Amino acid sequence: MGTRRLWIAQSPGPSGPLCARLSNPRNAFVRKDIWRLVRSGASVARMAGEAVLVVETEEPSRAFLAQQLADDGFEVFATDGGRRALELVEMARPDLVLLDAMLPDASGFEVCSRLREGEPGRAWNRDVPVIMVSARGDPVDRVRGFARGADDYVVRPYVYEELLARMRAVLRRANGPRHPRLSVCDLEIDLASRVVRVGGVAVQLSAREYDLLVALAEDPERVFRKEDLLRDVWGFRSLGRTRTLDSHASRLRRKLNRPGGTAYVLNVWGVGYRLVAGA
Repeated sequence: MGTRRLWIAQSPGPSGPLCARLSNPRNAFVRKDIWRLVRSGASVARMAGEAVLVVETEEPSRAFLAQQLADDGFEVFATDGGRRALELVEMARPDLVLLDAMLPDASGFEVCSRLREGEPGRAWNRDVPVIMVSARGDPVDRVRGFARGADDYVVRPYVYEELLARMRAVLRRANGPRHPRLSVCDLEIDLASRVVRVGGVAVQLSAREYDLLVALAEDPERVFRKEDLLRDVWGFRSLGRTRTLDSHASRLRRKLNRPGGTAYVLNVWGVGYRLVAGA
């Protein structure tokens, strides 16, 4: 793996450059709201080459996250303020932003909204993926984050490996399909022609059924929450009651499943759906 860079931008001071290199960040600190998953055989694929901007108020949490992400192959930029965050989005051009909802000089919701709307004379990427991180987990706060332009919303406390998996998913969606074809067991999806086959036999799907299948197939063993699928596949901003996802999942399951074959589109009660069972 090549050399990793890790930068910290501090709040405005009387002097000094915007970015100062962090040569020895605190790496023994495990913050109470960021847990490291320790499990035999557990692994998360590294993401090589992507740059991440960590916008986190508390220095110990910021240093811990920055160090872990650098160890997982990311180029990391970090700051504790909203104004510096917008400057770094413009200067460093990160591939993804981890944004604390509570910042000393601005609300994270406000920063996300400003980033999406753009400002005269500023040249940052208004479409850069943003994952908001907050201790506020009420549905109204989640909806507010999505309404301001967040691509995902993570509530503290969280497991670091889950955050990394969510980053992978957001980056994958932002970068588009990595392969022209997705294969899971005997299921094949040709992304260019939108043709789906099970055991070599073509399956006719509606547009929404196909979109739901692709979303699940991109990470087939992951359990996708219903609200995430409704947002990503249907574009729903509200988390109100709807049977749309359940009815589409039921029809998709009937079309894909064969007697004695792999079971697809599994319902994880009270959470959401996964394409296939875990190993």
